[in-house]
Amino acid sequence: MSGTELAVESVTLTAGAHHLVRDVSLTARLGEVVGLVGPNGSGKSSLLRAVYRVLRPSAGHVRVDGTDAWSLPVRRLARTVAAVVQEPGADFDLTVRDVVAMGRTPHKRLLDGDSAEDAALVAWALGSVDAAAMADRPFDRLSGGERQRVLIARALAQQPSLLVLDEPTNHLDIRHQLAVLGILRRLPATVLVALHDLNLAAYYCDRLHVLCEGTVTASGPPAEVLTEELLAEVYGVTAEVAVNPRTGAPQVSFLPGEHDRPAVALPDHSGS
Repeated sequence: MSGTELAVESVTLTAGAHHLVRDVSLTARLGEVVGLVGPNGSGKSSLLRAVYRVLRPSAGHVRVDGTDAWSLPVRRLARTVAAVVQEPGADFDLTVRDVVAMGRTPHKRLLDGDSAEDAALVAWALGSVDAAAMADRPFDRLSGGERQRVLIARALAQQPSLLVLDEPTNHLDIRHQLAVLGILRRLPATVLVALHDLNLAAYYCDRLHVLCEGTVTASGPPAEVLTEELLAEVYGVTAEVAVNPRTGAPQVSFLPGEHDRPAVALPDHSGS
């Protein structure tokens, strides 16, 4: 694997008359881990779909190493870009090892079998996400967190130079969240990842792009982006941001307050 330069240039995505994202531009440089953060419905997943070529922009371009991603042959794109999505689709009637081995498909010709190199890469990917012991288990019998780890392993086995992940830590316990994000930091690849946990994003990402209502509100290193003012504006919450004395990364603490109160009072049935 080697890093790939990603450039999203003035991309607009629509669904009928509704804009999912509007005029969004961002970059992920060679070898960077770049985070997308923002509230639910801000356009993070939609933007990622445009990058891994599921949702075509109605305006703008997604460029991979300077080439429009939508002009690349499917096989070349699959050798370059791997995606881990929130909704992987139907269950696989396969073992865990077989699912991870699917990541090697872009590197094979039609009738090629698995090589020793393929087997070694599959074993490495399974070990990387602490799933080696599950290799012979049916994929469709796994828990949500176990499936997530296997799908991440499949993407690792693909050996992409650009890895796109949509909430990869969903369903994972704390230990596996840290392990997976640690892997992403060490990969010789460019990573674009959507995350909800701002403290994980602050520690593991080189730069953040904050989306709100389909547009980029702020971009830059986590220490510059994650301010109390931005959190109040974008998320509508009260928070304190400090520097973690052990890691040196920004640490966000959310404070209970007026935003926690229900907007509408519950009906009074005491007289009924």
